Amino acid sequence: MIWIFLTSSFVSCKHKKKIQKTESKQVALIVQDSLTDKCRLDYKSARTLSKHVKENEFQFKWVTAKANVESLVDDKEESFDIKVSVRKDSAMLVSIQYVLGLQVAKVLITRDSVKFVNYVQKTYFKGDFNYINELLNADLDFDVVQAVLFGNSAEFHDEDDKLKPVADRQNCHYLLSTERKRRLRRIQSGTSELKEALQTLTLNPDNYKILKNEFIDPTTNRSFVATYSNFTLKDSAYAPYHVDIDILAEKKARIKIEYVRIEKNTPQKVSLNIPAKYDAIIIKQKK
Repeated sequence: MIWIFLTSSFVSCKHKKKIQKTESKQVALIVQDSLTDKCRLDYKSARTLSKHVKENEFQFKWVTAKANVESLVDDKEESFDIKVSVRKDSAMLVSIQYVLGLQVAKVLITRDSVKFVNYVQKTYFKGDFNYINELLNADLDFDVVQAVLFGNSAEFHDEDDKLKPVADRQNCHYLLSTERKRRLRRIQSGTSELKEALQTLTLNPDNYKILKNEFIDPTTNRSFVATYSNFTLKDSAYAPYHVDIDILAEKKARIKIEYVRIEKNTPQKVSLNIPAKYDAIIIKQKK
């Protein structure tokens, strides 16, 4: 997600590639009530749903993935391939290339830093999430990016008073609204009150995999929504191979990720060297 904004802002792209659309596979059969035409969902408490979510998330220490990506950021379209290497809760390296294998950029994301190298324009950027979020008027962090990529939830409070369960029988899903453990950064200096970030999970009732993950900033009504489909057992990983992302902030974005391969628990090199002769990208901070 953060690399989408960086790529759209700093890379001029004329390459276009149409992604082959894949039909989503249903991960469960749901019994319909013939009288009401609604799903027969038993009530589940918030704590039960929270437990099932955590038990059924995509677990890994390392993960490597290749994907085709289409993005639309403020009416600017891009198409490219990415390779992602993630050391859980630590670091993430994203390599970006166009069709025919032309390497364009790399992004290294850690818990407290963002580094970006543009090999086409021979430039680089070094900053952190606070700086990027101020630039975009967004609220991203490492946990959100890591979770959204593979259909997991960002860490949340699991106390009963902060969890709200819903059995959505009309749409055959469970919903679980939560509060993230990380407080939102102060949007404005002064007396602006900090509020908890909200996260709403839409769950498959058969295996409790996350079908949709919505993050909402209650202070500014900014939203970040990820929708998952085509859950597949492949290359030792059961994960969603199609991800649709919609971001509503100062920059609006729509992103489609179509995974080609996902592999778990093979350690990778997650470092980024910035060539000495490359020029720094200077971004003016908002006043």
